[in-house]
This record gives sequence, structure tokens and C-alpha cells, in this order.
Amino acid sequence: MDIQSHTFDRLRRLLSGGLDAVEYFGLLVIAFATTIAMYLEAAGMVAARYVALSDLLMMFLYLEVLAMIGQYFKSGQLPVRFPLYIAIVALARYLILDLKDLTEWRMLAVASAIFLLTLAVLVVRYGHVRYPYREDAGEKTRKAYVRE
Repeated sequence: MDIQSHTFDRLRRLLSGGLDAVEYFGLLVIAFATTIAMYLEAAGMVAARYVALSDLLMMFLYLEVLAMIGQYFKSGQLPVRFPLYIAIVALARYLILDLKDLTEWRMLAVASAIFLLTLAVLVVRYGHVRYPYREDAGEKTRKAYVRE
């Protein structure tokens, strides 16, 4: 039984390391592709000698994706707020770009979705501040102790 447990632990560590490597590779691919897309967007603005609000929102989406990847590499965790921010900006961009083609109901639906995502961000932030993770609570306690 002890040999099986040891073998299982080694296999679990090997698979976990492999999954981590695939995850990091995927994040690097996304970061590289986002950087190229951002460069092409900027080059298009320079070539056109015109910057539209939709261009700026698209650049902001690229920056949010890169910030999300950077946050993951720094902490090993992905805060759920980042995808919510990206969704809010993407919906706002959709609303701005397709305003002429949208029906009143579709505009209301998109605006409602933005509002619900905003409420979700507020709920997540409130929950994180009011009910911090154990690691965060310990970190706050250590910081308070160091200050005194």
C-alpha cells in the first residue's frame, strides 16, 4: 500500500507539473497574440491618421488581457474581476460600434448586461473585503502587526 501511495504521489506531481507547463505555454501564446494584435491596432491608427473611440476601447481590452495574464504570473491566481472588466468593456464597445443597427430592446439588453456585470464586480469586491480568504486575512494581520 505504501509503494502504491508513493507511486501515486509521483504520478500526481508529474501530471500537475505537465498541466502547469501547458497552462504557462497557453498564457504565453495569449500574451504574444495579444501583443501582436495591439501592435496591429496601433499601426492601423497611425496609418489612418485617425483614432476612434472604438480603437481606444479595443486597446483597453488588449491591456486588460495583458494585465490579467500578468496578475496570474505574479500571484498564481486569477481574480474573477478581470474577466468581468473585460466583459464590461467589450459590451460597451459593442454598444458604441453597433449603436445604429441595434433595436431598442437589444440596446436595453446590452445596457442591462453591463449593469449586471458592474453589480457582480461590486459584489465580488465587497465579498473579498468583508470575507477575505484565509491567506489574505493572515497577510492583513501581519501588516497590522508590523506597523505597530
